[in-house]
Amino acid sequence: MAIATVVAVAILAGHTVSAQVGPPPANPLASLKTVAVPEPPNLGDFVKDKPAAIALGKALFWDLQVGSNGQQSCASCHFHAGVDNRDKNQLSPGLLRVNASDGPDPDIMFNAGKGPNSVLVPGDYPFHKLADPNLRSSQVLRDTNDITGSQGVSLTKFIDIVPGSAVDQVEVKPDPVFNVHGINVRQVTDRNTPSTINAVFNFRNFWDGRAQNEFNGVNPFGSRDSGAFVLKSPRKQSPPEKVKISLKNSALASQAVGPPLSSVEESGTGRVFPDVGQKFDRIKVKKLPRETGKKLKQLRPLGTQVVHPQDSVLGSSSNWPGPGLKDKSYEKMVEDAFKPEWWDSQYIIKVDSTGGTQSFRQPQGPRATDEFSLMDYNFSLFFGLAIQLYESTLISNDSPFDQFKEGNSNALTVQQQQGMALFNQACVFCHGGAETTNASVNNVQNQRLKRMTVGNAAQAVYDTGFYNIGVRPTGEDRGVGDNDPFGHPLSESRVAQQGLFQSLLNATPNLTVAANERIVAEGAFKTPGLRNVELTGPYFHNGGQATLRQVVDFYNRGGDFAENNIDNLDRGIRNLNLSEEQKTSLVAFMKSLTDERVRYERAPFDHPQLFVTNGHPGDQNTVTNDGKGQATTTVVELPAVGRNGTTTPQPNFLGVPPERATTKITRPSPNPLEGSITEQDCPPGSKPKFVKGGFMCVTK
Repeated sequence: MAIATVVAVAILAGHTVSAQVGPPPANPLASLKTVAVPEPPNLGDFVKDKPAAIALGKALFWDLQVGSNGQQSCASCHFHAGVDNRDKNQLSPGLLRVNASDGPDPDIMFNAGKGPNSVLVPGDYPFHKLADPNLRSSQVLRDTNDITGSQGVSLTKFIDIVPGSAVDQVEVKPDPVFNVHGINVRQVTDRNTPSTINAVFNFRNFWDGRAQNEFNGVNPFGSRDSGAFVLKSPRKQSPPEKVKISLKNSALASQAVGPPLSSVEESGTGRVFPDVGQKFDRIKVKKLPRETGKKLKQLRPLGTQVVHPQDSVLGSSSNWPGPGLKDKSYEKMVEDAFKPEWWDSQYIIKVDSTGGTQSFRQPQGPRATDEFSLMDYNFSLFFGLAIQLYESTLISNDSPFDQFKEGNSNALTVQQQQGMALFNQACVFCHGGAETTNASVNNVQNQRLKRMTVGNAAQAVYDTGFYNIGVRPTGEDRGVGDNDPFGHPLSESRVAQQGLFQSLLNATPNLTVAANERIVAEGAFKTPGLRNVELTGPYFHNGGQATLRQVVDFYNRGGDFAENNIDNLDRGIRNLNLSEEQKTSLVAFMKSLTDERVRYERAPFDHPQLFVTNGHPGDQNTVTNDGKGQATTTVVELPAVGRNGTTTPQPNFLGVPPERATTKITRPSPNPLEGSITEQDCPPGSKPKFVKGGFMCVTK
């Protein structure tokens, strides 16, 4: 919510607000229906049937079999309005902290009173709590550099896939951070989970922008990875050829191939899909997502989950009431969606231990672990583009605000209109346009770099849509100020200054950046869109605010660490002097950005059945060992939802869960947890139901 540059006094609802107003914003608010969905211009070189690719993408996005443990999918962290509303085992310590020389200095200690497998409660927020929420200099009652992230997988080392099994062969590794008395619990991401809904409009993705606008078919880094290539087979009888590819407007595809590479989110370490490498900031060698293709070809799509017969994309293929899709395989779905030169070859590809291509051979006998079909080898290409095309359908453009902008003067209440006027004075300069973010494709593509005056009154160049707003001290997380795995700056401004824009970004910079010119990148993060923001708490890159009112309080007092971050601070972060009534109006306006289809999971936001983990039986002091050094897991079911949605929406973060129908699950053999687990281990209004390896919480 940065501000423009001319101070004025606005009169609204009988109160004054010190705001920075000036010329109308260059990127004014509008209905999202006015914005075309970004798409790579050369998509047709790869995709032959777009609806088939969307179906493949939806199946892959929700399929729990993708994860090393057979229990983790993309949707595991993006199931509630595109985000994560879980409240147990969701904390990570300050692992991204750096020292004065910008070298790694991770804080592995959790804050007092909390730790792995603890339960978050409203009283934990905000993370930086002040005696007077309107006054940044008032007494600090509580402060923590912990992060509200998303739980992924326990720390393991990948050994191999098991043909026909969703569960990979792995070796449990002792986790020095995410454990309770030496028993591994699920790791938690080091940043808050952003929404996948409307993410197609982002020029880059992830908070630090590392998922490039250009997709290279392999990983998130576009042309930054000079060694990334896929294989193409113009004639199936001839050996495939190495080719470098470039798909612009594909930050979603770049993002999609990131989490399966993560040893925190979905994978055992050392996979290449899932033998898929390690988390971005831990990457040591290049890994390629080939093993996922080899694994998934053996499995029924969504084979452990029910698909609603009225699913808006997959309903016609639903195996209802049984799990998965009928008469479908991932091999056939890839063939239906993509052109044959990317998957059809008689040759087998043998790779070396670093992931580089070693040789091609004709099929003879069973394949070794390091041998792949062309479809296996290029599976990252299919995975990324299919999920991008599916997520490109997740557009929420029918909120009351959209209806108001389209001419329905009754769509917003008087209070919401007052809040919109405030928003236009105080927020739109960063959260601009129909997308409500300056980090959008429309806003960035022709002006990737800009100049501005920062908090210390110096002029500087910055990446459009990325700002340091004083959420936490800059040294706790460098954001876009960090480097990619190849040692180059994530900041495009710095890349331009080094003369590497064309080689690393495959584009020409819109500004010439002098060698001695100031760059603002440290502690800057991508501005998120605000649509459905009512549903997407907790907020900011650290998940440190639980409610919209806390967010408004943060901006009203001019951030939390403005003085600490002054050299990199967006100059618009300053006291707003809003009245309580004005704060309420601003929150009311932001709620008008909610599309009811998202709230009630109506098409295109319907989904297959999903089982999400919610921590482990016990608490931060006690967990149950599963016999392999890992804690047993609590599982919560989200029933399959068809195109007409549900009548009872999911609760928001830290909200009371509503009544939910559940799908019957066969009770397994006696469970050692029975008798030791009670309703206190479940959210309010639910009770434990014991399943193999743990228990799940179901509505009473």
